[in-house]
Amino acid sequence: MGRIIIVYGVIAGLIVAGLMHLTFWLLPVEGGPLGMFIGFLSMFIAFSMILVGVKQHRDQAGGGVISFRRGLLVGLGIALIASVFYVLAWELYLALSGVDYIGDYYARALAEAQESGASAARLAEIRAEAAVWTERYANPLLRMAITLTEIIWVGVLVAVVTALLLRNPRFLPAREARAATSG
Repeated sequence: MGRIIIVYGVIAGLIVAGLMHLTFWLLPVEGGPLGMFIGFLSMFIAFSMILVGVKQHRDQAGGGVISFRRGLLVGLGIALIASVFYVLAWELYLALSGVDYIGDYYARALAEAQESGASAARLAEIRAEAAVWTERYANPLLRMAITLTEIIWVGVLVAVVTALLLRNPRFLPAREARAATSG
């Protein structure tokens, strides 16, 4: 179980980190809704390794059968490793690019609010919120925890769905089981 978690966690982590950096290269300015869509799509692509890893564990160690609990544990392990890669990739991007993510984010939010005719009170709220988040984001441990929350819930969701699906031995049956039922 441990080997499968590590192997597929690392593969998922390399996928999500690679796609993150590719996205930043293709969309160097904040991608807005497109950037968010691509980001979540890359997470789901990477987390497809949860399905592959849990299925491999079910077929190899379980003889084609796995409990929900065991499938969930394998899936969560893969998700955790991939999520750590995501956090480290984000930290690497910030360190190498020199991007002031929070400063840029709130500068855009303020500009959009001003363009839409927001009140002085609303603009003051945005500035106050920016100050709070700038201070929080300056703490590397807090920043990493915030970044982890961006991805870990997607991994948990994929792990739960995978464990639910693969606990049924007829869902993507092992090759041996398919050969026995077809012949």
